[in-house]
Amino acid sequence: MPYFNIDGVNLYYEEHGSGPAVILTPGGRNDSNALRPLAALLSSRCRVILHDRCNCGRSDVVIGGELSEQHLWAEHMANLLSHVGAAPAYVAGGSAGSRTSLTLAVRHPEVVRGVFVWEMSGGPRSAEFTAPNYYGQFIDAAQKGGMAAVAETEFFAQRIQDNPSNRDKLLSMPVVEFIAVMQRWQVAYSAPNPVSDLTEEQLKSLTCPIVLFEGNSPDEVHHKSAAESVHRLALNAELRPSAWTQAEWDVIGQHEQTFPGIAATHRYAMKATFYAAQLLEFIDRI
Repeated sequence: MPYFNIDGVNLYYEEHGSGPAVILTPGGRNDSNALRPLAALLSSRCRVILHDRCNCGRSDVVIGGELSEQHLWAEHMANLLSHVGAAPAYVAGGSAGSRTSLTLAVRHPEVVRGVFVWEMSGGPRSAEFTAPNYYGQFIDAAQKGGMAAVAETEFFAQRIQDNPSNRDKLLSMPVVEFIAVMQRWQVAYSAPNPVSDLTEEQLKSLTCPIVLFEGNSPDEVHHKSAAESVHRLALNAELRPSAWTQAEWDVIGQHEQTFPGIAATHRYAMKATFYAAQLLEFIDRI
């Protein structure tokens, strides 16, 4: 299994196919299995890079540093693209993957040829619904039972199963430091910006071609206002309506908790055909 080490952090990644480079990022803290159906459809014409972000899948757990978690993910993506010689690449993702893709384009425009994102999240109320799952539950676990309790949560137990070295990383971390980082990340994630911890000025700096598929309102996590804000602020952004009716979204939307491993694939498989065709059209046009 290929890993890339950046500043002591081991990131899992895969490459499939050849052609224009595309790096895919799923929603939530899902691992790369979530977008495997989309990668399979793209790989006949593209060089597709799947990766597990830190704190996701088979990659290392990293709770620390000065950056927010979203900005840390973007830094790792920029380094990975340079490492495999795939920059500049098309950057694509949904929900949390949409936020991370845009963050990469803000922080490292030199590695991004275009951004293609769907089910945009991070609007005005999104963090109210998702911050407890991303950060609050782990702060509570640490406060009540220390790092042993954190390691026993469903999410981090799966991280240990996927990458056994993560157990020692978690258990050796001072609980006070873990809580402080998680609280800082939660504050950044919950900032009253158009898209999570991306400010209006940062979004205005974007100049690469962008396609945005809005989420389904009244879904507050993927409210269409997030995509509308990016469309309003970014120089070269194209806004497209959600591909799904509200009834369809209730079946295939992302209302569930984050699933570990391959289980996440089943939701995305229903969407892969549509997004693959739209992304290939975008690449051809660029």
